[in-house]
Amino acid sequence: MIIGLLGFGTIGAGVYELARQQQNLQVRYVLDIREIGVPELTHQISDILEDPEVDTVVEVLGGLHPSYEFVSAALRAGKNVVTANKYLVATYFEELTALARKTGAAFRCTAAVGGGIGWLTALERVKRVEPVLSIEGIMNGTTNYILSNMARNGLDFKTALSEAQALGYAEADPSADIDGLDILHKLLLSANVAFDVALPVEEIPVFGIRNLTDDDVWSFKSRGLVCKMLGVARREGAQVAAYVQPTLLPEQSLTAAVPSNFNLISYETEYSGRMSFYGQGAGRYPTAANVVQDCLDLQNGVKNFYTLEGARVSLNNELAHYRYYLRTKSSRSREVREETLGDGVLTKPLSVAQMSALMKTLKGEDGQAFAAAVQAWE
Repeated sequence: MIIGLLGFGTIGAGVYELARQQQNLQVRYVLDIREIGVPELTHQISDILEDPEVDTVVEVLGGLHPSYEFVSAALRAGKNVVTANKYLVATYFEELTALARKTGAAFRCTAAVGGGIGWLTALERVKRVEPVLSIEGIMNGTTNYILSNMARNGLDFKTALSEAQALGYAEADPSADIDGLDILHKLLLSANVAFDVALPVEEIPVFGIRNLTDDDVWSFKSRGLVCKMLGVARREGAQVAAYVQPTLLPEQSLTAAVPSNFNLISYETEYSGRMSFYGQGAGRYPTAANVVQDCLDLQNGVKNFYTLEGARVSLNNELAHYRYYLRTKSSRSREVREETLGDGVLTKPLSVAQMSALMKTLKGEDGQAFAAAVQAWE
């Protein structure tokens, strides 16, 4: 296999190193705008697209542009594409998979969710035999590090975030992590693969942890609860519930015990029940190893991680109900209050759709409002 590698950042450098250790993989080009000191360097995507011997393009640039343009051009040229770019795949999932089918090229992106834990590969395999009923879990190491640090070490949110940034877990602008957008893209891609659907990303509600306080965390602890940031999707017939939200779990539960920047993602199937996958979900070598595994799968004839064209389904978040911890200065909390907890209230059971509507209203009334679902069991 002759590879054109797009990007030489943290992940790209890892792919370059691991691919060179494989006898049957040859990196002929490395595309980067910088002078990076490797002999395969090119600054022109045309060098890769116009070389008939390059059969596979590995995209690890990140972001939407020019990744989208480069990947689309590679597929149109009949070249296989391997990517770890969750934003790209989640945003253009239908278009890119359709283009791959049209040209007969391979398109694999199993490193886009869960880094090196093989999550999408597992979904791809299990759904061939039995229906996947639900997926759920911790899909972002940055927010898990922040939440773990606040709960275990009594840190406030700002200090825990600063530590995550100092360790390289969080970007200088952490919005995608703490506002739940990173998990949104991973959940969307996971649900599309698990259920063979094409969910509308703009309709999936997302509650972040930006407004979480150390007082909130101590209130949870007094009730034996731990806050974790979860992505959840469940299918019932032709309808799917999908959402991203902070969730309060019993402290003795498996998910509550996940430490530091680790991920724990689970699926439940009709026959085998619940299966969980644990490990570091990001980083140079875990993600790069998964990218290289995709390349080796291509060599062994495993072309795509999808099996069917995504079916249109109805997103219905009335299917999922929780009690919520809600902290707000707005008097609207009295309308849903069932009992008091610390600085907030525990609501009566509400659907995710109802809570999403309420939080949209509160956003204009109280910019510091915070909500977390209460999950009494796993």
